[in-house]
Amino acid sequence: MKDRTRRSFDKEFKKMVVELHKGGKSSNEIGRELGIPGDMVRRWSREYESHGDQSFAGNGKPILSAEQREIAELKKALKEAQIERDILKKAVSIFSKSDNKYSGS
Repeated sequence: MKDRTRRSFDKEFKKMVVELHKGGKSSNEIGRELGIPGDMVRRWSREYESHGDQSFAGNGKPILSAEQREIAELKKALKEAQIERDILKKAVSIFSKSDNKYSGS
């Protein structure tokens, strides 16, 4: 079996491919000329069509607006606070049980 390494393409290259596809060239023709699969050309075109300039953020991480970024940070902080609260609840219950056990002696 042939070892294949994952190739990465920058945002400008992807935009150029999408423009060629919009210009009327078939995805398979573009793929043959540039050495990429035709289905990748179609996927990049769909992504650009649905997300516009927000497309091709890289490594699967979407580009977020300031509000979306703030919401994500707040959700993360809330989750951490809930975990800390749950830990403290367990600690209080453990310590309160041990206090009752020794208070009768």
